[in-house]
Amino acid sequence: MCRHLAYVGPLSPVGRLLVEPPHGMFRQSWAPRRQRYGTVNADGFGVGWYAEGDPVPARYRRTGPIWADLSFADLARVVRTTSVLAAVRDATEAGADGEAAAAPFAADRWLFSHNGAVKGWPGSLARLARQLPAVDLLSLEARCDSALVWALVLNRLRTGDAAGQALADTAAEVAAAAPGSRLNLLLTDGATIAATAWGDTLWYLPGPGTVVASEPYDDDPHWQEVPDRTLLTASRTDVLLTPLKDPSDDMASAPLKEPRT
Repeated sequence: MCRHLAYVGPLSPVGRLLVEPPHGMFRQSWAPRRQRYGTVNADGFGVGWYAEGDPVPARYRRTGPIWADLSFADLARVVRTTSVLAAVRDATEAGADGEAAAAPFAADRWLFSHNGAVKGWPGSLARLARQLPAVDLLSLEARCDSALVWALVLNRLRTGDAAGQALADTAAEVAAAAPGSRLNLLLTDGATIAATAWGDTLWYLPGPGTVVASEPYDDDPHWQEVPDRTLLTASRTDVLLTPLKDPSDDMASAPLKEPRT
């Protein structure tokens, strides 16, 4: 459905992470190597990054493919940052919501991306949507599944959940409401990264700094694959992996009720 990447670490040009690698985000937009669903990510792209001394990230998003934006290579060459989150999009419904549906989504100091799809959207998440404050629903950037998943994550963040907990609980909640959903979620506040591997590929590359990505952008042997149904939390120097429980496992193991006679 999409490819995404987050980085925290030493100051780096954005292009060194997204454009220069032989299999970087730029190339993944038309030739991903490990994408399980879809083949081309040409329905928009976005990059969010943090400037020194400013906790609120900047964003650059477009509706078309990243390779068609003639200004992006120059922008990526000169912008330097210690933290970035980027995504190229393969839309569930091509053209839906345009630029507003392109990750990263943003609020406060956070950047967020969703690689995947919610089964049965939108009806499957109607109950969860009704639990959100009305202002959150009215301020959704787009009418796509990823925007609502972001609203659910953000609501948890604003009520005090840590980043990893907010992603893990949201993934479990959405999976329970819409079994079979693919919920690779990615979140950063400019200093840390949280991500879930849930239905699609996820990898990380340690130090200097930490890169978390849908797939490796080169053939460095230090890339590590994250097992499915896993929460990743990372800083510049450390990566922690925590197994996640799939609600469908409980349903599968629950004893069948005897019919009433």
